[in-house]
Amino acid sequence: MNNKIKDDIARFSRLISEAEEEAKDHCDIKDLTSTQINYLETIQELDNPSITELSAALGLKKPSVTIVIDRLITKGCVYKVHSDADRRSSHLHLTDVGKQINKRHDYAHDSLVELVARKLNKDELDTFATLLNKIIASSKRIKD
Repeated sequence: MNNKIKDDIARFSRLISEAEEEAKDHCDIKDLTSTQINYLETIQELDNPSITELSAALGLKKPSVTIVIDRLITKGCVYKVHSDADRRSSHLHLTDVGKQINKRHDYAHDSLVELVARKLNKDELDTFATLLNKIIASSKRIKD
């Protein structure tokens, strides 16, 4: 049973990767890595986090996150604003380019939703959502 689940997860992971790549091609965001796009999405979800907050949400060390953020700043996707409360701290904001990339990246998510919705009936969709949320809630690697 575990090997079947492993194979199914691998196939589903490929579906996700293919949707991400299709979105990158479709939306002309080829110069960004999937990791960088994930950072942009997480910054938006966290509503202008500090590097510390972002690294905690991603489960990564601050120096690693800082390297990716510096690249995103260079690419014109993110900028930092010093905190009013603590001038030693900065908050990350998406530029208009970063916001546009997130909007275009939603195309990948929309494609997956459409695929799942076409293949499952309402009861199956409800079950799928329940199981997916259960897995996500128990995962240390994926933050809500």
